[in-house]
Amino acid sequence: MAEEGTPEAPAPAPRVLTLNQAERTAIAQQPQLLVARAATATAIAQADQARAPLLPQVTATAEYAREGRIYATEQGSRATTTNATANMGGGMNNGTTPVGTTPTAVAPTTQNFGQIISTSTDVWLLELTATQLIYDFGQTYEKSRAANLNVSAMTLTEKTTLLTTLLTVRQAYFNARAMKELVGVAKETLDDQNKHLTQVQGQVTVGTQPQIALAQQLAACANARVALITAENNYEVSKAQLNQAAGIATGTDYDVGNEELAPIEDEDQPLSALAPKALAARPEMASFDKQRESEEATLRSAKGGYGPSFLASAAALEAGTDSGLSPGWSAALILSWPIFQGGLTKGLVRQAEAGLQTVDAQRGLEELQIRLSVDSARLSVHANKATISAANDALTSAREQLRLAEQRFATGVGDIIELNDAQVAYTSAAAQVVQAHFNLASARAQLLAAMGRP
Repeated sequence: MAEEGTPEAPAPAPRVLTLNQAERTAIAQQPQLLVARAATATAIAQADQARAPLLPQVTATAEYAREGRIYATEQGSRATTTNATANMGGGMNNGTTPVGTTPTAVAPTTQNFGQIISTSTDVWLLELTATQLIYDFGQTYEKSRAANLNVSAMTLTEKTTLLTTLLTVRQAYFNARAMKELVGVAKETLDDQNKHLTQVQGQVTVGTQPQIALAQQLAACANARVALITAENNYEVSKAQLNQAAGIATGTDYDVGNEELAPIEDEDQPLSALAPKALAARPEMASFDKQRESEEATLRSAKGGYGPSFLASAAALEAGTDSGLSPGWSAALILSWPIFQGGLTKGLVRQAEAGLQTVDAQRGLEELQIRLSVDSARLSVHANKATISAANDALTSAREQLRLAEQRFATGVGDIIELNDAQVAYTSAAAQVVQAHFNLASARAQLLAAMGRP
């Protein structure tokens, strides 16, 4: 705290936000512009994807497997023979077959003994394959070209968003400036009413004005304070709207500057001269031209689906078991022709033709809108230039009327009603001048945007 008797340091003046600063901030961080830039980046990525099939496609494959077999083997066998005899009278013949017997059939028997065996082997495959599209009747090339043209269209759309953003920022800035000036008008009115209150109190005291005059002036002072509070609130709200337009995330602890847009060199020219300039400069029209070229390329790509595709393929590999790998290679030319796809290609062609018609219709609609916006902005500039002159004349007359009313009231010739009427007329005229300047600045901003000029 300052020591007693030491004057306190004056509060620092609020920072001033200029129009140029607001525009630069919007260009850097306004969310709508960021979205437009992201859309352009997305289109670039899609163009990269569309171009990829035109380039060689190389794939490396490594495969490992373990294979096993389970089978049975014969290890050995044992055979026996059994002789069955019938005794017919006894006796033996040579000690082998008894005399008088008849030999029967010999029945040999065999028994096999096997073993279950399991084996496994490691199998390896290393392969490098490359394919290259040779020709497919423009399907892939035209699709890539359409994507590149779409990038150009999105870039121009981003420029359109920039122009729209700058227009919004300028209108919000000039509105805030008008609200700031209206605060000044309200303060001046309150000061005048307080001065009048002092005069009325003195005259009521000496009896030259009735008591009702004091009551009326007190009401006028109260109304002036209300008007000032309202004007200050409107100024804060207008700065909040400016923050939104410019993408400013901080508070409203600043004042706007006093910039105005300079006159446009051709703002007084007729529509017949301005419209061709606007159509040539507006990025929307160039964007539609790029969109049309993109749709034409898409149509050619769709029609290419009626023809075949021709590819080349080559591969080098090594394959084998854990005992060793053997190298190999292959090369092929592949012709693929879809004979019937259920009407898919025909549907794609019709869709592309409809897209082309849509772009043409949208371009015609945009041309009409541009002509209207140019004409409206041009007429608004002319009207507001004339309005400023008339508003200044009205303000001069109202100021003189207030001066005379104050003199009449001070001399006791005029009454409080005449004085308050003159004050109201002066306040209204001052506000009208502020509004006229705002309208002219806003109209010039609209004309710049309509002409495609940043």
